[in-house]
Amino acid sequence: EQRSTRFMDIGFIGLGNMGQPMARRLIQAGHKLVVYDTRNDAVAPLVAMGAQLASSPADVADRVETVMASLPSLQISEKVTTGEGGVIHGKRIKRFIDLSTTGSRVAAKIAAALAKKNIVQIDSPVSGGVGGATKGTLAVMVSGPKAEIDLVKDALAVFGKVFVIGEKPGMAQTMKLANNFLSATAMAATSEAVAMGVKAGLDPAVMIDVINAGSGRTTASDGKFPQAILPRTFNYGFATALMLKDVRLCFDEAKALNVPSAVMNAVLDQWETTNAEYGGDSDFTAIVKMIEKRAGVIVGTEKKR
Repeated sequence: EQRSTRFMDIGFIGLGNMGQPMARRLIQAGHKLVVYDTRNDAVAPLVAMGAQLASSPADVADRVETVMASLPSLQISEKVTTGEGGVIHGKRIKRFIDLSTTGSRVAAKIAAALAKKNIVQIDSPVSGGVGGATKGTLAVMVSGPKAEIDLVKDALAVFGKVFVIGEKPGMAQTMKLANNFLSATAMAATSEAVAMGVKAGLDPAVMIDVINAGSGRTTASDGKFPQAILPRTFNYGFATALMLKDVRLCFDEAKALNVPSAVMNAVLDQWETTNAEYGGDSDFTAIVKMIEKRAGVIVGTEKKR
């Protein structure tokens, strides 16, 4: 069938670590963008590529029917959607695609508020980090009315592989939290395992090679350790505060649904400690330093000075 949605006019709010490369991919794919961010340096590269600059989320929603947002916190998500100068006050907006991680309950709350203005919310959290956003290899989890998802599916496919999770608001959020909890657990558990080996005299690089060839392999051993931990760069590109937010939301969701969450609780504790000791802006690979400090070892190729 002929799709008329090939090229769309899209609003994009939030041009941070994830939003920037995603917005860039939309422009490269031929979509016309209207962008907004609180930081001028964030919008400049996209304006240089032909994006139009808006003065507020409401201004974005005055100009286009489809608005996407990639935002770092629940407070900012609520402000951008339903707050003063938020997209809810826009005259043209018909659908709001939230690429952020808010958890299912906040997603349902925002969806209900937008629905009063006949604006459809499509939840579309993504997984795969800054690298995946840049290369267009993200896992894109979508929930919302099927007809609306069909309209925007082509645009979302620019980011990576689209998975339709369901029609109910927040379902994609639950999927995203389950995924990120596993990612957070892999980081925490691999850090403990490798620190134990190093303290017993094992070479961390050899350990990681063995783990990656064996049944203990995870995204932590496969990606984070070789790229950012063994070389001691700690620059993987995801903030500790964001990982903590995701694990906390997941734990809250598990409690609300009354399912076992002992592992979540333990993992949450490790991220709370990392956040308290290294700050929310630290790279989330800092969890290794938190474990090292207690183990009295250094994991990596840099020798202890």
